[in-house]
Amino acid sequence: MTRIRLRAKRRLLWLRTQECAFDSALDGAAIAEAEVERILLGAATLAEAENAFYSRDGDARQLTRAIETAEAQFYGDEAWQRLARDFALSQCELDLLTLIIAAEIEPALRRVYGYLNDDVTACRATPHLASCLFEWPSAPLLTPQSPIVAWRLAQPAEDAPALWSATSPWRVDPFLVGWIAEGRVLDPFLGDGIFAQNDRGLPPLCLYPAELSAMQSFVEALNCRLEPFPEGARPRLEIEVIGDEGSGKRTLVAQLCKALGRRLVVADADLFCADVPLVQAQELVVRAMRTARLSGAVLLWRRAERMSEQLFAHWPRRYAADMTFFSACRPLRMRHGGGTMRRSFTLPPLQRAQRIAVWTQHTAASVDAQAADLLLSPAEIAEAARMAPAGAEAVAQAVRDALRCGTSELFAPLPCPYSWDDLVVAASVRRHLSELQAQAQLRWRVYEDWGFRKLSPLGKSVTAMFAGPSGTGKTMAAQVLAATLGMELYRIDLAEVVNKYIGETEKRLRKIFEVCERANVLLFFDEADALFGQRTRVKDAHDRYANIEIDYLLQRMEQFDGVAILATNRKNDIDQAFLRRIRFIVDFLPPGPEERLELWRRSLLAATPDGDPLLESVDWNFLANKLPMTGADIKGAALGAAFLACAEGTRIGMRHVLYAARRELNKRGAAAPACEWRG
Repeated sequence: MTRIRLRAKRRLLWLRTQECAFDSALDGAAIAEAEVERILLGAATLAEAENAFYSRDGDARQLTRAIETAEAQFYGDEAWQRLARDFALSQCELDLLTLIIAAEIEPALRRVYGYLNDDVTACRATPHLASCLFEWPSAPLLTPQSPIVAWRLAQPAEDAPALWSATSPWRVDPFLVGWIAEGRVLDPFLGDGIFAQNDRGLPPLCLYPAELSAMQSFVEALNCRLEPFPEGARPRLEIEVIGDEGSGKRTLVAQLCKALGRRLVVADADLFCADVPLVQAQELVVRAMRTARLSGAVLLWRRAERMSEQLFAHWPRRYAADMTFFSACRPLRMRHGGGTMRRSFTLPPLQRAQRIAVWTQHTAASVDAQAADLLLSPAEIAEAARMAPAGAEAVAQAVRDALRCGTSELFAPLPCPYSWDDLVVAASVRRHLSELQAQAQLRWRVYEDWGFRKLSPLGKSVTAMFAGPSGTGKTMAAQVLAATLGMELYRIDLAEVVNKYIGETEKRLRKIFEVCERANVLLFFDEADALFGQRTRVKDAHDRYANIEIDYLLQRMEQFDGVAILATNRKNDIDQAFLRRIRFIVDFLPPGPEERLELWRRSLLAATPDGDPLLESVDWNFLANKLPMTGADIKGAALGAAFLACAEGTRIGMRHVLYAARRELNKRGAAAPACEWRG
C-alpha cells in the first residue's frame, strides 16, 4: 500500500505541472490546446520529461527515495516473492496485481485511479495506469495464456469494452486478496471441497510401513524432499495410492508428507469434479493447484476415481506442483507425459495383527473377535471400536453394517434358522463339516499369526463342495455353517448370472466376487455344475467362449478371500481343475436307517405347542427301514400327512404317513413294492 501511495503522490506532482491536467479537470466538455500539444509530443518524450522532473524537483526526489525504500521492503516480502516465483509472474504482472489488490483493500484509491487516468469513469486498475505508475518501457500484451490469467489470479473485467486492451479495467480473484491481506489459505470458491491436513492428529502407528518406505525412497531419489523449487527446476511427480474406501490412503500420504517436512492440502474430487462441464472442472482443478502452491503444500486428490475420463484426458499438468498425489479405489486412466513421472502404490489388506493394533488405538476394551478376523478396513475397525462401550452386540451390529453387501439381482440371502442339532447326517459328514467350520474361523490366525500365508499366495479362501443327491442336506448344512460362523448366506442366482452374450457371464461373476469379497458372507453356488462344468474340445466359437468362462472362474476362485460352498448332485460333471482348488469335498449320501429314524422322529411332531397329542400308532421301525427316503422326502411326507389328518379332523396315523410318503417317492420315481403298503 505504501508503494502504491508513494508512486501515486509522485505522479500527482508531475501532473500538476501540466496545464492540460488542470484544463481538463476544470472543463471536461472541451479539449484544451495545451493538452493536444502535450499528447503530440509522443510517449517517449513525455517519459523523458517526467523522469527529468523527478530528478530536479525536490519533493519528487524525496518521494523517489521513499519509493526505493518501499520497493526494497516489497521485494523482500515472503508472500510476494512466493507469488511471483510459484506462478512465474513477470515484473509487469506483479505490478498490475498489486495495483488491483490495493484498490480492493482500500476502495478509496479508486478515486485516485480515476484522477490519474484523467477520467472519472475509469476508476479501476488498468495495464496503462500500471505502466505509468511503475514506469514500464511499454505496456505488456497480456493474453489468456499469461500466468496472471492462466492461474485465475486476475483478469479483465467482464464489462470491459475491449478485454485485452491496455485501458481495460481488471479485477482480482477475491481469494488472492484474502491471502495477501489476511493470510487465508483455502479458496472459499471451493467450499468444503478442499482442506488442510493437520499432521498433529496422525496416528503414531503406520499400517503400511513397506509402502511408506518405498514412496519416500521414490520421492527422495528424484530430489523432491525440500521446499518447492522455482517452476521447471525439478521434475513433477504424480503418485497414485490405490486402496479400498477407508483403508487409510490419506493417512499414509500425510505420514509421508510429515516425514518429508511438507504440508498437505486435500482436495475432494467427488465434490466438484464429477459431473461438471469440462471447462468448469478444469478451472476448479487449477484453483485447487493454486491453493496448494500458495500454501507451499503437496496436493492430494481424494476419491480421484470419480473424476471424469474427459478431465483426465485434458488434465492441466503444467499447473501441477512438484508433487501431486491421487488416492483412488481403482487404478486411474490418466495419460502420462509432460515431463511428469508417475508411480502407483496399492495398499494390501490389513493382516490380523494390524487389525488388532488399530482396535487398540481406539479403545482399551478387549479385542472383538470379528474385528480381528474379518477383512475390515482401518476406518471400519475404528467405528466398531467406538461402539465397544455399548457392548458386544453393538460392535457386532457395527461390523455387520460395515460389511453388508446389500441386495443384488445376482444373489439372494437365505435364512439360517438351523443349528447343528437340527442337522441329521452321517458321523463322518459331521466331522468333515466341523473341520470346514474350524478352518473358516481360524484361517487368518494360521495364515498370518502362524506364518502359513506363503502357502496360499493368491487367495485365502475356504471353499467346499457339497456333493450328493437332492434332499440329502446340502443346503441345510450351508445354512448351519453360516449361522455358526455368524455370516450371512447368499445363494447365487444362476439364471441371472449365466448370460448368452459373450463376456457378460464373466462381468456378472466379477461383480459377485467384488461385492462379496470382503463382506461377512458365505457364497452358496447351488447347482454348481452349471457354472463349474467340464471344459470341452473347441469345435466352434461357443465352445471357446464357454471355456473362457470356466478359465475366468478358475482364476477368480484362486484369488478369492472369502468362504464359498458349491453344491451339486452331479459331481462327475465338475471340471477337475476346480476339484483340485477346492479345500473340502463333502459327499452327502442318502440317510441310512438310523438317520431316517431320527429324521422321522424330528419331522412328525408328537404334540401341538399347547400339549395336545398329534400322533397315534406310528410304526417308526417300518418307516426307517422300509422306506428309502431322503431327508427332504421325509420332511415333505410329514407335512403332507399333517395336512391329511387335519382335513379329516383326526390325529396323524400310519395311513396318513404312508400315503404322503408314497406321494413323495412317486415324485422321483422310487415307489416301494405294493405289498409293503398294506395294513
